[in-house]
Amino acid sequence: MDEETLLRRKILDTANKSYNQNIYTYTGFLGLSELAIYNSMKKELQFAYPSTFGGSESSERQIIRFGSPEIFGYDDSFPISILKIAPLTPKFAQELEHRDYLGAIMNLGIERSLIGDILIKEKDAYVYCMNHIAEFITDNLTTVKHNHVRASVCDEIPDIIRPVLTEFEVIAASARIDAVVASITKLSRSSALEFFSAKKVFLNGMNIENNSAQLKPGDILVIRGFGKFIFDGCGNETRKGRVYVHMRCYWNATKTLHLHKRQDIMSCLNFMNIKLINYSASSVEYSVGSSSAWRAFM
Repeated sequence: MDEETLLRRKILDTANKSYNQNIYTYTGFLGLSELAIYNSMKKELQFAYPSTFGGSESSERQIIRFGSPEIFGYDDSFPISILKIAPLTPKFAQELEHRDYLGAIMNLGIERSLIGDILIKEKDAYVYCMNHIAEFITDNLTTVKHNHVRASVCDEIPDIIRPVLTEFEVIAASARIDAVVASITKLSRSSALEFFSAKKVFLNGMNIENNSAQLKPGDILVIRGFGKFIFDGCGNETRKGRVYVHMRCYWNATKTLHLHKRQDIMSCLNFMNIKLINYSASSVEYSVGSSSAWRAFM
């Protein structure tokens, strides 16, 4: 049995359990490709009232919940905890990446489906995880790479990782999805096609390979590696016949981006309404509106 068939069966079994036993049921955290499979099943799952959430509005990895307060007469929150992982000696701590934290957690014997998004702020990391595994992680995670760390459960989502919905606009040839993807990523349309062939573009939760689709106001566009965007429509035309495309994007108030090319950093600054604060050979520090400074390392 292939992985997609197995996932479909698991999702359907979880929905049937909720319906038959009149209880809320949950999947583990699902990635974008897995959520695309779920979205293709939505019609056949409506009997169990599905909904998704990953800890915040901008979460990439999400849990499916089956059940409804209207049917059951009570609500039940998603079983998600937020952990803060901080070095014991910040002054001497090594800069770590997403894969370092994920690897350290999975080395404890924890399945990937129990872990959601991992957000990094300077030398700290914030990890979304299933409630029942949170205490195990805080008790057993003591080292990430060469850093000695302490993990603790946050009572609520910290302001430092709270997502901020930011408005911006790009100039594109049209509202065709490939033209918009090219403008957001600052690539030519032919180069942007690689995102489609690599299955890195998602429209309203579905993986899309049709690069000629026209975006409609309210569409949610996800480009893996670039973020989650809401299409708000097109504005005026330029003298060359191109259009201003109005978008919104979820960003964390403070975020560390590991970018390896100078032009990648400048591209981020160009398409967002970002004020440059400081620039050096090794880093760029910048801010969005009144948000805290963001930093991108080269």
